[in-house]
Amino acid sequence: MSTTLLSQLTTAEVGGPAANYRQAATEAEIIDAVRTADAVGEKLLIVGGGSNLVVSDDGFPGTVLKIASEGFTVTSEDTCGGVSVVVQAGHNWDALVEHAVLHAWSGLEALSGIPGATGATPVQNVGAYGADVSQTIAAVRTWDRERNAVQTFTNSELRFGYRDSILKQTTVEGSPRYVVLTVEFQLPLGRMSAPIRYAELARALGVDVGQRAYANDVRREVLRLRASKGMVLDASDRDTYSTGSFFTNPVVSEADAAELPDDAPRYPAGKDGQVKLSAAWLIDRSGFSKGYGLEPSSVSGGRASLSTKHTLAITNRGGASAADVVAIAREVRAGVVDRFGILLHPEPLLIGLSL
Repeated sequence: MSTTLLSQLTTAEVGGPAANYRQAATEAEIIDAVRTADAVGEKLLIVGGGSNLVVSDDGFPGTVLKIASEGFTVTSEDTCGGVSVVVQAGHNWDALVEHAVLHAWSGLEALSGIPGATGATPVQNVGAYGADVSQTIAAVRTWDRERNAVQTFTNSELRFGYRDSILKQTTVEGSPRYVVLTVEFQLPLGRMSAPIRYAELARALGVDVGQRAYANDVRREVLRLRASKGMVLDASDRDTYSTGSFFTNPVVSEADAAELPDDAPRYPAGKDGQVKLSAAWLIDRSGFSKGYGLEPSSVSGGRASLSTKHTLAITNRGGASAADVVAIAREVRAGVVDRFGILLHPEPLLIGLSL
């Protein structure tokens, strides 16, 4: 029997062998695979689109479960309440967004082009260009491994935060307490987008922040902007062999933000007395420019580097190991601490690895 490598299942294309690999195409198969692993006390790693994982070169010493359930069901649709759609966890996220835009379901358009499976989106409250999934998720149906039962969370029960949720808070080294089965979205009907909250996107659309635009125009511009930063998967572009943004934007106190240069970007953090900073700006101003690490003499031997298009992504230039990727991440994080005293936190899950 051939060995399944995590490098074959992840967008960064790094990671060693899975001790036991299973693929589940239905809810029943997902639950069965999880219960089987738990019954024998085996470690469990859940993989959807593999866009948020960096796995050790030693691989994973347990069951790697690939979630491959697909499809969605419209449970209600009317002009007052909008559309309610229940999506299988393994369904491709961008395929859902494309369908929503084409069918005048508003609210997901700014999240176009994000790689991965729908079931992963509530875990980290996936977001981009001023939008995140917490704005449209109604409920998430999960398998609770501790209770050995199905558990459904409403939006408020998911405790969404910046790239955070109760689903993430209860996940340890890629092994979740709650395995996502389906995600229910509540979306308004209409050709217009949700209000544009991100200045760069507003400029691209020729509207003011807070205004709406046609959703298909928003999708087009988001895909263009993401592609310009190497954030849309493209087999011919090594800049897209990554986990996307490797570090989250740090949230600091107003006092800490005041210590930064005047031109440092600052954004409301949604919490009293806290400010969100730009990790990309911090990285660049700490001496790490686009393409950092490409030199053969670098810590990664040139096999991994910051993207040549965007300083937030750490990319596999070909033949990189997980150790190469982490080596670049460590240098960057240490450099930002030395320059600004701010500790960056990784956005992808590091499995069998640490910074």
